[in-house]
Amino acid sequence: MSSSTEEQNQEQNLEQNQEGNQEQKQEQNQEQNLEQKQEQNLEEKQNQAEEKDEAKEEVKVEEKKEGKQEKKEKKEEKEEKDSWKDFFYNPRTGEFLGRTASSWGLILLFYLIFYGFLAGMFTLTMWVMLQTLSENVPRYQDRVANPGLVVRPHAVEISYNRTNPTNYKPYIQQLHDLLQHYNDSIQERNDLCLVGEYTEQDEDPVKKVCQFKRSLLRQCSGLPDTSFGYGEGKPCIIIKMNRVIGLKPEGDPYINCTVKRDRPLRMQYFPPEGRLDKMFFPYYGKKAHPDYVQPLVAVKLLLTRDDFNVEQTVECKVEGSDLRNNDDRDKYLGRVTFRVKVSE
Repeated sequence: MSSSTEEQNQEQNLEQNQEGNQEQKQEQNQEQNLEQKQEQNLEEKQNQAEEKDEAKEEVKVEEKKEGKQEKKEKKEEKEEKDSWKDFFYNPRTGEFLGRTASSWGLILLFYLIFYGFLAGMFTLTMWVMLQTLSENVPRYQDRVANPGLVVRPHAVEISYNRTNPTNYKPYIQQLHDLLQHYNDSIQERNDLCLVGEYTEQDEDPVKKVCQFKRSLLRQCSGLPDTSFGYGEGKPCIIIKMNRVIGLKPEGDPYINCTVKRDRPLRMQYFPPEGRLDKMFFPYYGKKAHPDYVQPLVAVKLLLTRDDFNVEQTVECKVEGSDLRNNDDRDKYLGRVTFRVKVSE
């Protein structure tokens, strides 16, 4: 019995010891957990404090950077202002627009010599070229070998009412203005030339001018009839040939006019037969031949009452010579066309 009780006591003691050990372990574990929590709290606090310190440092660094940036910008602005001022004039170096007085002097001297040389070359080139040209005759005039014809009054269509002088006054005024240079008093100062012969004077320094008196146009001269026939419905048209230097037409050139209609229209020519006498050729140019007057041909259209209020198309050509009058590319080469309509 005693042995069994002892065993029971031992077992109870063992159980109590085990329970005590377990309690001690639990207490130890709780203490360890508390210590770990405290350590974690401390670490978190330390981390938070460190983060705050780092944030403060970053703010300070940014403030320093901003301050430096502002100082830098202010410094750059000041330097920029100073640089613009120094560009125009730098009192420290004495530079004006980035260069000293001696530098500017050398540059100006270089360009003066350079452009002076260019001007000299240009002048020499022009002088050499001018030596090849004549003051009186163009070097090249192959494109105007044949003259054109023009009419006065200067109008493609001559239309007027013969009973109203204000209608045709501009036309007769043009004719009077043209013939002022052909007045007999002026032409008498010119020379009498040989009829039917060229007036060649290539070697003469002063070229003579052959007479062409206004009175040669007779009824179309504006002397016996100041209205040139416009008042009676028989208008005068004056035809002249353009000047061409050195032109000497072969044959006996004359002006011939035709009307584009079924029946012919009577006309009178002044000078007779519309002749362009060869004594007025050649022409030596405006400078060598300043007082030259070209020959004229006046055509008087003898309109009848049946011709009034009807437009007449008239074509005049230079014929009887080698001058061209049928070039399809130039309708004014050696010919001219105009329209006349007289109303009553």
